[in-house]
Amino acid sequence: MMFRSVALTFLLFFSFNVIAVDYSTPMGRVKDTTDRVISILKDDSLDRDARWEQIAALIYEGFDFRSMSQSVLATQWRRATEEERKKFTEFFSQYIEATYRSKIEAYTDQEIIYKDEVIKGNLGVVETVIMAGGIEIPVNYKLRKNENSWYAYDVVIEGVSLVANYRSTFAAIVKNEGMDGLMSDIQRRIQRYKEQNSADENTEG
Repeated sequence: MMFRSVALTFLLFFSFNVIAVDYSTPMGRVKDTTDRVISILKDDSLDRDARWEQIAALIYEGFDFRSMSQSVLATQWRRATEEERKKFTEFFSQYIEATYRSKIEAYTDQEIIYKDEVIKGNLGVVETVIMAGGIEIPVNYKLRKNENSWYAYDVVIEGVSLVANYRSTFAAIVKNEGMDGLMSDIQRRIQRYKEQNSADENTEG
């Protein structure tokens, strides 16, 4: 359930309102992005690769992966060189993309309810509930303001932080294998998901 919920969360976040786009508030960012991926998924003129290329672009546009990477690595971020930070951020964003591709592509219509918005300085939280198969899934988006737009840096689903979950997983790898070991591990994970996505595409074809 957790994995499906995360995939659904990514899908619902990276969508758009074709009439008006307002990223000046956290709620505006989340609301105005509610239909975009769905529109792409329903566009029969796009093949699978073209469809995902557009969705992936939205993922990179909507999330602050550097902030996410910093939070995921925690104290290790301070010890890492700038080159290691850039490399990890690149790999981590690719990992997120590869991980949820097939789940997002398997999306069926769901209802999202916007509950509340809390803003403290340049940080904001948007509280939502996703209705999936008669089940209410509470989802909170954490966003940070950069200039005039808001970007997500964490998603909390049913009380579980996406960033904290990855932090726990990666910390054990860093402890045993160091940063180089973590980079290699993430690359292997990315490759496995890419192979799985390719196999799924061939099966569908």
